[in-house]
Amino acid sequence: MTRPITVGVDGSAESLAAVQWAAREAVRRGLPVRVVHAWEKSDGADEPAGAREALAETVRDLADRHPDLPVSTGLLDGGPVEALVTAAADAEMLVLGSRGHGAIVGFLLGSVGQQVIAESGRPVVLVRAGDRAETEAAGREIVVGQQGGPDDSAAALRFAFETAAARGAGVRVVRAWNLPTLYTFSPGSMKLLDEAGGLEPYEKKALREALQPWREQFPDVPVTQHVEIGSAGEVLLSVAARAQLMVVGRRAHRSAVGARIGSVAHAVMHHAPCPVAVVPPA
Repeated sequence: MTRPITVGVDGSAESLAAVQWAAREAVRRGLPVRVVHAWEKSDGADEPAGAREALAETVRDLADRHPDLPVSTGLLDGGPVEALVTAAADAEMLVLGSRGHGAIVGFLLGSVGQQVIAESGRPVVLVRAGDRAETEAAGREIVVGQQGGPDDSAAALRFAFETAAARGAGVRVVRAWNLPTLYTFSPGSMKLLDEAGGLEPYEKKALREALQPWREQFPDVPVTQHVEIGSAGEVLLSVAARAQLMVVGRRAHRSAVGARIGSVAHAVMHHAPCPVAVVPPA
């Protein structure tokens, strides 16, 4: 079954940029696009005025720009979070504008957008209004964060390498580390550090091991290994200017007020100037 790239629209400049990003990515990957509008039915109200025509206009625009791209549309009723998460379930990825109004109001700061990211079982890509095809030019990298062992960031690494392969781009894999506190030392951890030759060599070794299967699977993708001391969010943002896409893994936490997203993804979503892909665990 071929999964489409699904993009949510609400009429904002951000969502229109998201449509164009989704279309370019679909062409590169040989996938169809599905354009959806999520709305919440209340008091027996009919579909939002002009929604069908807006979707039809989007299809006409995509047909002009990408005549061979298969495009379908959908009006999704019910709660916007549930509707968008459901739409994402059958998609290769869900693409949204990073700010908007209507169904995804206050995307970066509001609860709806964060819940979609936290609950989606598929990658969610956030696109700003100023995004242009020129930002995907040669020389700009796919930047991805890696942490923990080989399995901890596997889904994010897969997404980054697949995207880089489709674009003919290189991947910069960033692993940030901090000095451990006294209480985190143990005889076992000290032995591992001694064998590696110290803290930084240990982190570099961990990154090499995490990358090995992806280097083997994507031998034509250039890879830059970036190991730096500091918080993961700060280190990722320090290289964001050279990125055409930033990829981070998602660590969703649930609390009494609903799903929350990990601090690294939260920082990158707010401050990265390029599109950001938030990838759930495999």
